[in-house]
Amino acid sequence: MDGMRIGELARRTGVSERSLRYYEQQGLLVARRTQGGHREYPEAAVDRVVHIQELFAAGLHSRTIHRLLPCMRDSDGSPNEVATPLLVEELTAERERIDRMIDDLLRSREVLDEVIATASGQPQQQPSPEAA
Repeated sequence: MDGMRIGELARRTGVSERSLRYYEQQGLLVARRTQGGHREYPEAAVDRVVHIQELFAAGLHSRTIHRLLPCMRDSDGSPNEVATPLLVEELTAERERIDRMIDDLLRSREVLDEVIATASGQPQQQPSPEAA
C-alpha cells in the first residue's frame, strides 16, 4: 500500500499533526504503521479528516463523531445504510442544539446592531430577513 505520512496528510488537510494523532487516539482515523514505525494513511484519509473537521466545527464531540463516521461515505460525505435509529435521534438533538445556538446568535447580533446604531447616531435599520 502506498500511503502518505502524517506530515503530508497535515499539509493537505490544514490540520496539525498533533490533531491527527488525537483523531487516531480517539478511533476517528486509522493509520497503518510502516516497518520503521511511521504512520501511513490511505488517500481516503484526506476526505475523512475534512469530515471530522466539519463535524467538530458543528459542535459534535469526538465520541459522537466516532459513532457517526461509519455512517458516512468518505468520498462524498453522504449517509449510508449503517445509521441506526439511536444515532438519528442523537444527531437530531445535536441539530436542534445548533438551531438554538443560531437563534441566540441572531438575537445577539440584533442587540449589537441596536447598540452600534445608537452609538453612531444612525437611524436603526430593519432586522435582516434571516433574523425573522
